[in-house]
Amino acid sequence: MAQFSCRDRLEQALARIADPNGEGTRACLSIYAQVARSAADEADARAARGSSLGPLDGVIVSIKDLFDVAGEVTRAGSKILAEEGAPAIADAVVVQRLRAAGAVIVAKTNMTEFAFSGIGANPHFGTPGNPYDRERVPGGSSAGAPVTVADCMCDIAIGTDTGGSVRVPAALCGLVGFKPSRQRVPTTGAFPLSKTLDSIGPIARNVADCAKADAVMAGEVFAPPEPVALAGLRIGIAEGLPLDRLDASVTAAFAKGVARLDPAGVRVSHETLAFLDDMVAINSRGGILAPEACAVHGDRLKRRAADIDPNVRVRIERGCAVTEADYAEMMRERARLLGALDARLGSLDALVMPTTAIIAPTIAEVADPHVFAARNAAVLRNTTIINFFDLCAITLPLPVAAGALPVGLMLAVRNGHDRRLFGIAAAVEKLLSA
Repeated sequence: MAQFSCRDRLEQALARIADPNGEGTRACLSIYAQVARSAADEADARAARGSSLGPLDGVIVSIKDLFDVAGEVTRAGSKILAEEGAPAIADAVVVQRLRAAGAVIVAKTNMTEFAFSGIGANPHFGTPGNPYDRERVPGGSSAGAPVTVADCMCDIAIGTDTGGSVRVPAALCGLVGFKPSRQRVPTTGAFPLSKTLDSIGPIARNVADCAKADAVMAGEVFAPPEPVALAGLRIGIAEGLPLDRLDASVTAAFAKGVARLDPAGVRVSHETLAFLDDMVAINSRGGILAPEACAVHGDRLKRRAADIDPNVRVRIERGCAVTEADYAEMMRERARLLGALDARLGSLDALVMPTTAIIAPTIAEVADPHVFAARNAAVLRNTTIINFFDLCAITLPLPVAAGALPVGLMLAVRNGHDRRLFGIAAAVEKLLSA
């Protein structure tokens, strides 16, 4: 069977973006039709010569609205930045690496303003509808990213993950989302939210595509993830907080997914991690993220508070109320906990937990700020654990009944064990799809 050329696939993607009955206008804030066509033609020419720039050559990619593109204002989903921002001087480092690898960048995707929420709503540019139910949110903050993948506007979407902003939308939209060990992928040229917690990762339909994008962005040589042997693998179910107050549908899907591990020979254990209580105590004093967000946005808050999404503004305001002394103490306590949990995880190959505590809420219900706050906390609760403890994690879609909303299963490993995680995820992905 003849394969479609990159240009053919790009034209199909552009047609889906432009479809007036689709989500293209809400999912994509900038469309790079001509630049993408040139890149696609170059990829096809290389393919005809039998040469390749690597695993992403000719792959259609979308990038989140907070990545610098030379000559453009970086909006980060914000009306203020769209109006006041200066054009970027250079592409973000990850954008440079994607282009050099032959990726065809088709669009910049919509996002929560300043990347500061897990719901994915944006009052300035609209909220893309979840591909499984257009009346529901896609998750955030990388809100447009999963929609572009699920609706075949691209092959892979690149987002950022400070508290779950790659894994949450991937989970709520039935996709795979990867958060790397933070230090591996440079954030230069990505509009910041938290200097301590920001990381960059891909959303795709499968583990292999996430691994390709991750390797390119990390500047590493790509090696296809080989599924590890499941027999004898030590996977711990994180008890306590990660399993608290789950939606019934999440509980059921997670239980069925975990039940597949035992027959495959996985050594499943139930792990109570007291360190999670310490994390909750730190976050109850303001946490790390919010004061760092205030450091980025404090001036905008003073000048144009009324032009900031109210759900985002209230979180920045809380960060501005944290004292320097409290922030310094929280950072010291976090550093102690990182080492303690890392040592604790030495006896496990991976932790497993539901990616989010709930399924995607409706766009209508989160219009109420009180409901928004509760749902936002629920979708971010488990994913934030990974960022706080500087771990590496991936979300995989769990099998659900036809017509049911997606549920994600999250696997997490120690910092720096990214390649090992890809091998584990590839094996679990195969098991879940069997």
